[in-house]
Amino acid sequence: MVDQSYYMKADEIIAEHGKTQKSLIPIIQDIQAHYRYLPAELLTYVATQLGINESKAYSVATFYENFSFEPKGKYVIRVCDGTACHVRKSTVILDKLYKELGLSKEKHTTEDMLFTLETVSCLGACGLAPVLTVNDEVHPSMTPEKVNTLLAELRGNEA
Repeated sequence: MVDQSYYMKADEIIAEHGKTQKSLIPIIQDIQAHYRYLPAELLTYVATQLGINESKAYSVATFYENFSFEPKGKYVIRVCDGTACHVRKSTVILDKLYKELGLSKEKHTTEDMLFTLETVSCLGACGLAPVLTVNDEVHPSMTPEKVNTLLAELRGNEA
């Protein structure tokens, strides 16, 4: 359950884009950018405000992979598992991240909401393989040792 401030923010975003059906995607993109996920209650609210059937709004939000109904951590780490990265041992890097963050294929976000770990099919940086991103910042030629350094740096930013 989201509090009233979420609806107020949604109203601001809707006002920026206008109450038209064609504004649905930009509105929910902005909501997700602000909260790092798309609260289901807000999607329902936006649909109502735009005069869109709730099921249509959900079909749009679930069609695109970049929308998430799950809260994400401050740092979203995406590990590429495309062919070039896989061949260059991206699974070793993913396993290292799972271990260091206490996450698994079923549990993607740390309890402190600091990290979310995801795998993606391709990041479009095959020449830099194996690669991962942190909040869309590319980290090339990753190794298990570099994972330790990266996590220490990110945790240090929180101190």
